[in-house]
Amino acid sequence: METRVLGRTGKDVSVVGLGCWQLGADWGEVAEDDAMAILRTAVDEGVTFLDTADVYGDGRSERLVGRLLRERPDAGLVVATKMGRRMAQEPGNYVIDNFRAWNDRSRENLGVETLDLVQLHCPPSSVIEADRTYDWLDGMVAEGRMAAYGVSVETVDQALAAIARPNVASIQIILNVFRRKPLERVLPAAAEAGVGIIARVPLASGLLSGKYDEHTQFAADDHRTYNRGGEAFDVGETFAGVPFEVGVAAAREVAGLTPHGATTAQLALRWIIDQPGVSTVIPGASRPEQARANAAAAALEPLTEAQLAALEDIYDRSIREHVHDRW
Repeated sequence: METRVLGRTGKDVSVVGLGCWQLGADWGEVAEDDAMAILRTAVDEGVTFLDTADVYGDGRSERLVGRLLRERPDAGLVVATKMGRRMAQEPGNYVIDNFRAWNDRSRENLGVETLDLVQLHCPPSSVIEADRTYDWLDGMVAEGRMAAYGVSVETVDQALAAIARPNVASIQIILNVFRRKPLERVLPAAAEAGVGIIARVPLASGLLSGKYDEHTQFAADDHRTYNRGGEAFDVGETFAGVPFEVGVAAAREVAGLTPHGATTAQLALRWIIDQPGVSTVIPGASRPEQARANAAAAALEPLTEAQLAALEDIYDRSIREHVHDRW
C-alpha cells in the first residue's frame, strides 16, 4: 500500500483509507461483528487511515474504531474524527466549551488521551472564517487533547478559507469522477500550503460502483433513501448531489472504461489517487470483501490519458449541468 504524508500532521497514511460512517448509522444496519470484520480486513490489506465522527451512530463508529485500536496497537493507525454536529449547525453553538465537551467524548469513545486529527464537521462558513475558531483549536492542541486539526467542508470557498489558516493540517472534501470542482482551485491551493486532502464520497454513495440501476432500492434508514433532496443534511453527501437516475446512466458509461481484472469502483478510486495533492481517499465498506477490493485500488496502474479524457467527457456531457455552483 502506497503511503503519503497527510499535510501538516506530518503523519504517513495509506493512500486508500477507510471511511467509517457506515459503521455507525445512515447506511442500513451493520452488525457489530460485521463492522469489526470490515475494520480488521482493511488493516490487513494495508489501510492505516480511518475516518470517523462523533455523530456516526451517536458514537458507535468511534467506539468500534477504538476497539480496533486496542486490538492492533502496533498497526501504525492514524484516526481522524470530526466534531460539531452534535448540535444544530448554528454559529452560536461553536464555542470553546462545546469544543471541549465534544473532544472529551471522542477521546473517551476512542480510548485515547490525544486524538490524531480532529476535523470540524462541515460547520457554517462564518465559523470557518472566524479567528476565534482557530485560537480555540490551537489552544486544544497545546493542551494535548489532539495532535492536529482540520476542516471538513462542503464548498470550494470554505476549503480555500480554511487552507489560508496557518495551522490547518487537512481539508476533507467531496471529490470523485462526478464531483470535480476541487481540482480547479482547492487541490492546487492545498498543495502550495502543505495542507493534506482527504477525499470523501469517492464512489458517489455507490453510484460509481456501477452496480445500481434505476430500480435499485435502499433501506428506509439509508441516507440514499431519505436524503436525495437534502432533507436531512447537505444533498452533496448523497450521490455527490447528482440526481440518482442521471448518475446511474453516467455510471454505466464509466463502467465501460473499466480495465480488465479491475472493478468500476477501483477505477473510480484510482482516478482520485491520481489527482495531484490528494493525500488519501476514504471509501466506506459494508462488507469485508468491499474493504479488501477498495484497498486493492492502490495497486492499479495510473489511468491513461485516454481513460482520463473519456471520464472527463462523461462528466461534461452528463453531470456538469447538475453540479451546483457553490460546490
